[in-house]
Amino acid sequence: MTTNADSSSELSAPLGQGGPPSRTRRRAPAGAAVLREDVTEAIRAAVFEELAAVGYARMSIEGIARRAGVGKTAVYRRWRSKLHLVLDLVSAIAVQGLPAPDTGSLEGDLLLLYQVTSRALKHPVAGQIIPDLQAEAARNPEIADAMQKALREGQHGVASGIVRSAVTRGDLRDGLDEELALDLISGPLYWRSVVVRTPELPKGHLKRLAAATAAALKAL
Repeated sequence: MTTNADSSSELSAPLGQGGPPSRTRRRAPAGAAVLREDVTEAIRAAVFEELAAVGYARMSIEGIARRAGVGKTAVYRRWRSKLHLVLDLVSAIAVQGLPAPDTGSLEGDLLLLYQVTSRALKHPVAGQIIPDLQAEAARNPEIADAMQKALREGQHGVASGIVRSAVTRGDLRDGLDEELALDLISGPLYWRSVVVRTPELPKGHLKRLAAATAAALKAL
């Protein structure tokens, strides 16, 4: 049920009421909105759910607010439009990134990366949102730029770390084509999970993929 309770609770009290301000505590300017983090997180969660349910084209601020249990003003205080909201979320995913594997071997690092990525891509929400945003990216340059940044700073950032660690250990030669290496690491799993959208990978597939990718990287 939609509620506007956050509209008043996020506003600070005017200065000058209740005595002089404390010397050790800064107060917000009169009339300034204090954006509650729990409300922000509820809206972010609602965006993912709304994207998965109706897609970007049909998604609306009204639907997001209803799903989050807040008023539309709470959404508009944080984002100017649904485009800016989605761009912010995609950028946030890039910043969070993936954990950097550190197993001590190239094949082990690749396997751990594939296991974590595969679990994330199999999530039903991700399965709906990623293809939808990719379709929107073909029509909207801003979304395309945000998606590219998210992939480069997220998946590619971790893959670059794996390559650099392998070079330091002597598993890979120094001076290899890093862009080609990143394509070899990231491409096959995304092809299966996002493009072809294989519902269930064959047993042992990730282990075989890690071994094959490691061999291919060593051949560069």
